[in-house]
Amino acid sequence: MHVNASKKAVILLSGGLDSATVLAIAKSEGYECHTISFDYGQRHRAELDFAAALAKQQGAASHRVVQVDMSQIGGSALTDSSIAVPVDGVDKNQIPVTYVPARNTVFLSYALALAEVLGANDIFIGVNAVDYSGYPDCRPEFIEAFEKMANLATKVGVEGQHLHIRTPLIAMTKAEIIQTGSRLGVDYSLTVSCYQADSEGRACGVCDSCRLRKQGFADAGLSDPTRYQV
Repeated sequence: MHVNASKKAVILLSGGLDSATVLAIAKSEGYECHTISFDYGQRHRAELDFAAALAKQQGAASHRVVQVDMSQIGGSALTDSSIAVPVDGVDKNQIPVTYVPARNTVFLSYALALAEVLGANDIFIGVNAVDYSGYPDCRPEFIEAFEKMANLATKVGVEGQHLHIRTPLIAMTKAEIIQTGSRLGVDYSLTVSCYQADSEGRACGVCDSCRLRKQGFADAGLSDPTRYQV
């Protein structure tokens, strides 16, 4: 597939199933893909290894790991080890303790800065508003507001180049995401979606994210290549 070097995109790549699919979608659309991951004080670093492997396997033009220590702020089970990751399901009427305060706002801001430097008009992020854990910064309203802000806050926006926040998974079920990625050749064994994977990258199999992933593969009618601890 031909990659258009003048058509650049920044891809937020966590090492998870959704962002791996987003990278494959951007690549299939002919973008020169520049991936960015974050070492933000999360509970495990295995996802960063997976992200690097994915970026290489998908032929990303560049891959960066940005350090922004959100554990200094805490307030989430993913950045504060004293807060337990829920394993008995979550109340869909409440924002779960795995929500990291302002995480997507922070990550998108870094991606926006990188996009402006690279001359990329598109930023891809794997947020989803269907099969997700109830995070406020995964909603279409948030993405629309951030895109508006991005075009007000940047030199390129002021000069008339419109910046786009692309969310190709926003209305997909987890099964549809997996089916899409499978068609595009995503190797999901190079991904981890767990909130508390071990040092070897094995998923716990019981957290909300693992349950969504397992159900997604079952609904898609595909085998789950994830290595689980249990």
